[in-house]
Amino acid sequence: MLNNIGLPGLLLIAVVVLVLFGRGKISSLMGEVGKGITAFKKGVDDSKTELEDSLESAKDVTPADEKDKA
Repeated sequence: MLNNIGLPGLLLIAVVVLVLFGRGKISSLMGEVGKGITAFKKGVDDSKTELEDSLESAKDVTPADEKDKA
């Protein structure tokens, strides 16, 4: 269904959205989307750092005689 839209169809959709919502509303909406993407990336980086820190602090608690068997 969406394969047949093409460039003229996309331009028509963009014009209709612009007329319905206005320039100011679309601008503020895109600003909020940008802030959301930035917050998501920051959260992913923070959780990745936290995971790496927890992996570094993990200790091997396997008894010495069990390590030799493996």
